[in-house]
Amino acid sequence: MQYDNKSSAPVMPDAASNLSKKGQVADMFNNIASKYDFLNHFLSLGIDKGWRKKAIAAIAATNPSNILDVATGTGDMAIAAAKKITPKKITGIDIADQMLEVGRKKITAANLDNIIHLQTGDSEALPFADKQFDAVMCAYGVRNFEHLQQGLQEMYRVMKPGGKVVILEFSHPKSFPVKQLYSFYFKYILPVVGKMVSKHSRAYTYLPESVMAFPEGRVFCAQLEACGFKNATARPLTFGVTTLYTAIKQ
Repeated sequence: MQYDNKSSAPVMPDAASNLSKKGQVADMFNNIASKYDFLNHFLSLGIDKGWRKKAIAAIAATNPSNILDVATGTGDMAIAAAKKITPKKITGIDIADQMLEVGRKKITAANLDNIIHLQTGDSEALPFADKQFDAVMCAYGVRNFEHLQQGLQEMYRVMKPGGKVVILEFSHPKSFPVKQLYSFYFKYILPVVGKMVSKHSRAYTYLPESVMAFPEGRVFCAQLEACGFKNATARPLTFGVTTLYTAIKQ
């Protein structure tokens, strides 16, 4: 069974660009790399740290020693996992070199160079052997994939049987008044503040647009299972502002 994004046309960071979505995403994150961490924590009011803790707790239950962090960005998820789980190795991969440079400085400052290794790479064509990792995690990266199902299939390929995938992604609150407040903030506050601080005209307009187009909840769980994963679950966090997805490879 084939699944794809909600909309027939993919949401692009810059509709006027001749680059592919993948190229545009890399260019966008390279341009905002120096401001990314500040905006991440500021715009989420720091709640994103708690979301990551819950995701890492879901991974920790399997006691993994070799973890892959897909779309690692500046390494926040990898660093948090290294401190909480103390695995032997975490490999972070991302297409944005400038984001990785920021991440490497943070990893060195945290004295985690012996555990975390960051490298440039395509999430839809992972440069790793089959059945290599005990667990795969991804925080707020899958909605940026150009070909979502291909990226999920790659996660499945590189994971060992018995391994667990943990994915965090933004979603839409369903209950009043959180739904209305969230919509107003995402459409009118976040883009203005994001543009003002990052100096990027589209990055924080693209964010809510891409969230709106993402196939969340049961639809995304169905995509995970279509790629071979089993027992896919979706756990809404903070009134459904974000969702924690988990699944296993049997």
